[in-house]
Amino acid sequence: MELNGSFKEATLVLLIRDDGNGNSEVLLAKKTRHIGVGKWNGPGGEIKPGESHQEGAARELKEELGVIANPVNLRHAAVIDFHNTMDDGTVVICRMWVYLLYQWEGEPHETEDGGLIDPTWFPRNQLPPPDTMMPGDPRWLPCVLVGGKIYGIIPYGPGQKFLNGPVVIRSIPPDMQE
Repeated sequence: MELNGSFKEATLVLLIRDDGNGNSEVLLAKKTRHIGVGKWNGPGGEIKPGESHQEGAARELKEELGVIANPVNLRHAAVIDFHNTMDDGTVVICRMWVYLLYQWEGEPHETEDGGLIDPTWFPRNQLPPPDTMMPGDPRWLPCVLVGGKIYGIIPYGPGQKFLNGPVVIRSIPPDMQE
């Protein structure tokens, strides 16, 4: 797909914990603004100038769920290129660096300016129904939650409400590994 718009980089952090019965859970929350309002998602957002991917991920985690992460504890799991087609036909690519986090300080909670509500723990193998997530998430998220390190291309149509072509999921290339 030809880039005729812009390119942005962002992060997503998936908090993982043991449920006390030997099973693990992932924390998702509902978005209140921007792309995916009302959909289950993890904390994250655009990387600011001068930040590393890990620093941006830790900052977003604190802003959105009030928890503190040491960037060295973030485990790189995926790079996903979202090809977002706008109403005018331009394509904005958002490259999302996905991290798993098993150690943090504080209890995840809604924050005043976080953009996420209702933080909820889901068993890794029982994610929310696909129609309550962004359309591409059910394609790549399960791969990451079982330990895969992946690269994905997710093409979205206007408003990022539907897939606009085939989804590509493959092993993460060496030049994208951290």
